[in-house]
Amino acid sequence: MGLGTLQAWTLGLPTAVVYGSLALFISILHNVFLLYYVDTFVSVYKINKAAFWVGETVFLLWNSLNDPLFGWLSDRQFLSSQPWSGARLSLRAVVLARVRALGWHGPLLALSFLAFWVPWAPAGLQFLLCLCLYDGFLTLVDLHHHALLADLALSAHDRTHLNFYCSLFSAAGSLSVFASYAFWNKEDFSSFRAFCVALATGSGLGFVGATRLLRRQVEAAGRGPECPALAEDGGLCGEELLTGCQDAGGITLGQYLQQLARHRNFLWFVGMDLVQVFHCHFNSNFFPLFLEHLLSDHISLSTGSFLLGVSYVAPHLNNLYFLPLCRRWGVYAVVRGLFLLKLGLSLLMLLAGPDRPSLLCLFIASNRVFTEGTCKLLTLVVSDLVDEDLVLNHRKQAASALLFGMVALVTKPGQTFAPLLGTWLLCFYTGHDLFQQPPLTPVGSAQPWPEPPAPAPAQAPTLRQGCFYLLVLVPITCALLQLFTWSQFTLHGRRLHMVKAQRQNLSRAQTLDVKMV
Repeated sequence: MGLGTLQAWTLGLPTAVVYGSLALFISILHNVFLLYYVDTFVSVYKINKAAFWVGETVFLLWNSLNDPLFGWLSDRQFLSSQPWSGARLSLRAVVLARVRALGWHGPLLALSFLAFWVPWAPAGLQFLLCLCLYDGFLTLVDLHHHALLADLALSAHDRTHLNFYCSLFSAAGSLSVFASYAFWNKEDFSSFRAFCVALATGSGLGFVGATRLLRRQVEAAGRGPECPALAEDGGLCGEELLTGCQDAGGITLGQYLQQLARHRNFLWFVGMDLVQVFHCHFNSNFFPLFLEHLLSDHISLSTGSFLLGVSYVAPHLNNLYFLPLCRRWGVYAVVRGLFLLKLGLSLLMLLAGPDRPSLLCLFIASNRVFTEGTCKLLTLVVSDLVDEDLVLNHRKQAASALLFGMVALVTKPGQTFAPLLGTWLLCFYTGHDLFQQPPLTPVGSAQPWPEPPAPAPAQAPTLRQGCFYLLVLVPITCALLQLFTWSQFTLHGRRLHMVKAQRQNLSRAQTLDVKMV
């Protein structure tokens, strides 16, 4: 195959495939990061407890604030209540700007990932700098990638089509979790370090290649004789949006926050999503603990490792089934169904009790799979909120990255609440303090979970019972809170159709105005 033939073939790839492939290059790095970064610093680099908690505290603040900060820096030029004033800015130019940003930030994310696995500074300082660097570039990549979902397509059908390929490639990227077990060795770290170098190299080159291809496709879409849009009604062909200079028609961050505070559906959504983020990280943090105290006598170590790996891959595969349901019934109905399913399974497990190992095994795995799967669908809801924000505030262009950043600002504290509340509840109920023991290898957690000593026979049922009630009562409480907040969310059905129709009308009016000028 010649170079020209290869270029023609790659340009013929569907845009959804190229967009989805970016999720692969994120996933192969981030899953390995979640599994091993804490244990690397605790067990290999021997970081002390004070330095660890200082690093985690600074990371919590940076992790919460960098999303809206980067979103504001990216989209502040679009925040105007005067969409027909100022100079022209094409939606294609916005997409190209986001693609170029991904082309730079993706390789830098891969480099920051590599910084974890080679000691180059005192452990405490390296821990702090690596966390902040990695999360900063991850935030930039995630914001632009999610914003492209709202910018490349407008209809629910097209957005679910894009999300389908994201789930497919994310599932493929999660296979790095399985491969990592063959290289992980705390005594001889060189093989794992080489594995991480290979992952980072593949991810960095993948970002460069995918973004170049996506940029060529966007540019080619504007030059074609019939100008085919990247999505059916994504509107990239000849659509001109209008942007003024920053001091004419723009708004301040304070004014934007006031507008957001009046956005009723945004407020109900972030309330629901805060609980969802809490539950996702609660499942990740306590997965090994539940396996140890509820199932260790009934399953082998290899079975436990298999359950762990499947719990990372299955949510993405699960979405390959749920996304077609979203096209048919709408995201709102599917998410509500998942909340009801979570509540029903948890009540069934509560009634069955802790002495059903097969049912426990199924519940622990399915609880994480369905909860993580729900998280993957919520990007579609945020994209709809981007449309509603544009229509309600008459913006000249959708502030996609900024709205995703504001959602993250409100919901990311759930990552910290999960281990804190979980360990407090376990200690309150059983008197067992997890942080008084030597560290256990954490799995998918931001905290080092210590391995408890073998309890006395009289204490063993108490700790086991505490883990069981933590396992079932947390999802019951989360499901009830989410069903209430989700019932107040109105951006579905007729209202969603009306919002999308108004956004399409606004785009047509702006295009007509440009042509008349």
